[in-house]
Amino acid sequence: MTGLTLRLDAARWRMHLQTVAGATPGLVPVAKGNGYGYGLRRLAAEAEETIGVDTIAVGTAVEVAEVHDVFGGDIVILTPWRPDDELATELAGDPRIITTVSRVADLEALTDLNRDPRVLLEVLTSMCRHGIFPDELRRVRPLLEHIRFEGWTIHLPMLDEGRYAEAERLGRTALEAAQGPLWFSHLPAEDVAAVARQLGGAGAAAVPTRLRLGTRLWLGDPSSRTSTATVLDVHRVKRGQRAGYRQRPVWADGWILVIAGGTSHGIGMEAPTPATSVRQRAVSVATGSLAAAGRALSPYTVNGKKRWFLEPPHMQSSLVFLPAKETPPAVGEEVPVELRLTTATVDQIVEA
Repeated sequence: MTGLTLRLDAARWRMHLQTVAGATPGLVPVAKGNGYGYGLRRLAAEAEETIGVDTIAVGTAVEVAEVHDVFGGDIVILTPWRPDDELATELAGDPRIITTVSRVADLEALTDLNRDPRVLLEVLTSMCRHGIFPDELRRVRPLLEHIRFEGWTIHLPMLDEGRYAEAERLGRTALEAAQGPLWFSHLPAEDVAAVARQLGGAGAAAVPTRLRLGTRLWLGDPSSRTSTATVLDVHRVKRGQRAGYRQRPVWADGWILVIAGGTSHGIGMEAPTPATSVRQRAVSVATGSLAAAGRALSPYTVNGKKRWFLEPPHMQSSLVFLPAKETPPAVGEEVPVELRLTTATVDQIVEA
């Protein structure tokens, strides 16, 4: 099969999963979106068979159907429940589903349904995404008798600075409102353990905790995978010759390589830059200037170097320029391609 291929060293990948799980008490693997490039069903199966956890988390209510018959344990829906979400409301009555609630009004509406839901209450953090304001947490106490309270979820920012202090502060505030397990995201396992001990108090047992992991679990060992794309066609071109959908003139003599992988695979689909340092910003400015001039570096490596797109990627293939002095790959040959697996969709996964 030609196309975009992810080659997986399955033994190495599974060893990484087991290593992370062994170092992460209370691990809750996250299987959401595109399944981190592997697909939701594969991740759910690995969570049960390789890692052996009792709970996984999905992003939305729609994703539950992908994993429900593959994973036999509990399933957390991370997107907060809203009264107008019919599917999430239906799933709230499933004894294996744990529903996230992030507003007091929504908790009141959910309790009115008399579905005896299992509920995680989300605390608003400095992320400013979802959650109940810390000074409003005590308002939920009278409502807890109408649900099966699974604990507090605290979704922290990824930056190290101030993160532990925020976790400790919000955890303490939540426990003062109601006792229950603390579920964390983006906090190192050792920090989770330290917060649990600190909030447990002198001579008391540590507070029960869970830690959700996604990217670091599934993609934490880059050496366990490689990705390649098939060369579909090769054409010699002259400087000034027009080519591609947009008929742009080619800037030098060379070759146009038609390579598998386009926008439907996530090729060329970039998120806004997270650059924070001066150097990172300078690189972003330089890259942006080239793109504005019609030049964008592709993720394909040919003869040991990244190559320029001739034009933006098509839906299922890309046109890439190779200088005339170089020998082009043959049609059918595989070339390395760098994929952002949180947004990529590959044509096939091959296990080694």
